[in-house]
Amino acid sequence: MDRQSISLDERIIFALDVPGAESAKDLVKRLEGEIRFFKVGLQLFLAAGFPLVEWIERRGHRVMLDLKFYDIPKTVELACNQLNGKNITFATVHGHRSVLQAAVKGARDYSVLAVTVLTSLGKDELREMDSPLSVEELVAKRAQFARDAGCQGVVCSALEAKAVRRVIGDEMFIITPGIRPSGLTGADDDQKRIQTPYMAIKDGADFLVIGRPISMSKRPKETVKSIKNEIAQALSEKRPKTNR
Repeated sequence: MDRQSISLDERIIFALDVPGAESAKDLVKRLEGEIRFFKVGLQLFLAAGFPLVEWIERRGHRVMLDLKFYDIPKTVELACNQLNGKNITFATVHGHRSVLQAAVKGARDYSVLAVTVLTSLGKDELREMDSPLSVEELVAKRAQFARDAGCQGVVCSALEAKAVRRVIGDEMFIITPGIRPSGLTGADDDQKRIQTPYMAIKDGADFLVIGRPISMSKRPKETVKSIKNEIAQALSEKRPKTNR
């Protein structure tokens, strides 16, 4: 896959943030007419494992395995090696330099995504971690680590997508969680750095990770169609205009 060949049905990576295989399969069946890319995270993977990943892939869809590996480099390399042959498209790894280098070494038939700073973290949390950098500075630094390590993509908030694109250039993917269609944000939202689908794509994102705004909608497919319209509009405005 390259940045020029992403279909509209694959631009949304639906987050299967559910506790078990049956509820995940139900969501896939309900949405697969509009979405062809699904994220399996830590909770669901521990419950359903590779059989669910293979089930999704056999239905003709892509899988982002979002386990966010972070350990000593050799362990990460060996863990990433275990994912080869599992028919996944993306796997996530925390964006520390040596960890990313190890992950790229272990991965052969899928793309490694570097997680920069979780979208649930803000400046107060970084201050508690005694980080001397701002969120934006830390994201940019880890995006550079990802580029230098040979990762195929970066996970970041859409608020930092424009800055990350300047760091990584035009070849790598940007995947943005924390996407909230207009009017769907709330005080109990655990994502702090959020953006609309339109602005995320306009600022350089390639894929949008979206879960609750779709799964909690009374009309999920209509919500997906609305989001895809936003994506299509942003993509059309980004295309270079040619003189006739």
